[in-house]
Amino acid sequence: MDRHVVAGIEASPESRAAAHWAAREALRRGAALRLVHAWQLHARPAANVPLDMTERSWARQILAEALDSVRAAHPGLQVVDQQVKGSPVTALLEAAERAELMVLGSRGLSGFAGFLLGSVSARVVARSSRPVVLVRAGENVADEHFPVPGGVSPDEIPEIPYRDVVLGLDTGQPCDDLLEFAFEAAQRRGAALRVIHTFTVPPGYATADRVVPPPGPELLAEHEHAVVATLRPWCEKFPEVAVTETVVEGRAATELTRAATGAALVVVGRRLRDIRLGGHAGPVTHAVLHHAGCPVAVVPHV
Repeated sequence: MDRHVVAGIEASPESRAAAHWAAREALRRGAALRLVHAWQLHARPAANVPLDMTERSWARQILAEALDSVRAAHPGLQVVDQQVKGSPVTALLEAAERAELMVLGSRGLSGFAGFLLGSVSARVVARSSRPVVLVRAGENVADEHFPVPGGVSPDEIPEIPYRDVVLGLDTGQPCDDLLEFAFEAAQRRGAALRVIHTFTVPPGYATADRVVPPPGPELLAEHEHAVVATLRPWCEKFPEVAVTETVVEGRAATELTRAATGAALVVVGRRLRDIRLGGHAGPVTHAVLHHAGCPVAVVPHV
């Protein structure tokens, strides 16, 4: 099982959605799927463990149900399962190291509480050296495609074009890993790639004899040129991917969250840090994870 996608499994709707998203991604990649569930033995069983089951048997049932569900939906996919006793974060990080991609479910809480704070998913995203995709509960195959015309059956949904892949691009710190992931994601889906780049206008300042206003249209043109220059070699490498660029003054998190509406996937970066200093997703990635309505891929890079 050399090439595979891994999905973290737990007893939740978002975990089931993540498992099926991971299965579809594995098929797109021509890879296998590994389902991993980690459990810990407690002095007093967790409240969600049925009274007539041990923690070990409950963990086995969770994984078996996920395995049966994925195999039934994707009979041609190679799927294996792995049950690990120990810390979920440690187990998932170790599984991610051997995989092309880690897929996890994320709680979809609204408001100021956010949906990732304190979760296993958040800690894995912040520390993984491999790309991690976060999937919300309820995400299904139809959500990846444009609206289905009347009379089309669910079995025909894969024939409907995919929604766009969205990439957040910082031209000041371009990253090959991030760009390659986004272009390949669009290529696998036959989807368009929408690249979002934002900038802020510096305030005017005073000199000895006059007030210098902030730059005008020339600043926008400068950023547009930087985006085109950054993307040019990747457009040449992936000529079949249709690329559109949006360069706008504003906050990156706001524009990416807006672009996520109606997208198949949003791709953002996370700068790798010394693990002794703790993982950190960065403010833009953190905000997108809180508010984007579609799956979000977080790609670590130096």
